[in-house]
Amino acid sequence: MPVYAVTGCAGFIGWRTAQRLLEEGATVVGIDNLNDAYDPRLKWWRLHQLQAYANFHFVQADVTNKDAIEPILRQFRPEALLNLAARAGVRQSLQDPWSYYATNVIGTLNLLELCRQLGINKFVLASTSSVYGAASPPFREDQVPDCPLSPYAASKRAAELLCATYHSLYRLDVTVLRYFTVYGPAGRPDMSLFIFTERLLRGEPLEIYGDGLQERDFTYVDDIVDGTIRALRPVGYAVINLGNNRRVRLLEAIAMLEQLLQRQAQLVFRDPHPADIPATEADISRASALLQWQPRTPFAEGLRQMVTWHLQYRREAEVIRIQ
Repeated sequence: MPVYAVTGCAGFIGWRTAQRLLEEGATVVGIDNLNDAYDPRLKWWRLHQLQAYANFHFVQADVTNKDAIEPILRQFRPEALLNLAARAGVRQSLQDPWSYYATNVIGTLNLLELCRQLGINKFVLASTSSVYGAASPPFREDQVPDCPLSPYAASKRAAELLCATYHSLYRLDVTVLRYFTVYGPAGRPDMSLFIFTERLLRGEPLEIYGDGLQERDFTYVDDIVDGTIRALRPVGYAVINLGNNRRVRLLEAIAMLEQLLQRQAQLVFRDPHPADIPATEADISRASALLQWQPRTPFAEGLRQMVTWHLQYRREAEVIRIQ
């Protein structure tokens, strides 16, 4: 059976991707430093789900430390490396851009170099729709993303360019995936839908930056995982959007959460954040052509699944620090 290395295995997308690969019978080497970029209790919860699989091997290590990662990859010799480790989040990157560049740029460089040295011929990079900046949606991969609005977006664009360089120089097969606003069960507590759900359940006001009319291409995590695993196929070098291909207004999403939770939101409006993008929407024609991928989860159903998790794991969720 195949062996895959998944960095960021205790992160939101990394956890679900590793879990799907394990369910399909693969051996997964999970690498994560379990940092406190957001509440690590949630990362430990995800990790415990993975540790139930006999074919899962976890190593606590940081991708910024090449010497710590090398013996892991040398021992297991994975046939592909999925770099899903990242410092994520637009607004937080303005407060601490250094950690974003360390993980997203230096970490990616370390892993690419190890793939070259050890003969690991497939590399998948988790990137972001944030690289498109304030371009007009729907976003297409052939648009030149040269005006990122945050250090986070700029760091991810730099990682993409490193991938292109290693493909050009060393013929490493690389798929760069630009994810669009991923949500779902056990998501990130710094993302809007997680925050809104928890604040509604805790009886706290919801802060809206701007007028609430901003639109996002919310994409359910299992659809993202499906696309990520399909991206393990040989492509040479490709940048591919993974999105739901539908915009949802923030106020519309809140109204749906109110209905699902039978709670009334108290909205507090704040000034717009300069790094926020007014609207996102993915053109997914390339994902369809290269990966035969389409999102399958309507937003209403994905939101219901997310809310079900928050209610089912209330004891764990209600102590998670939201940001």
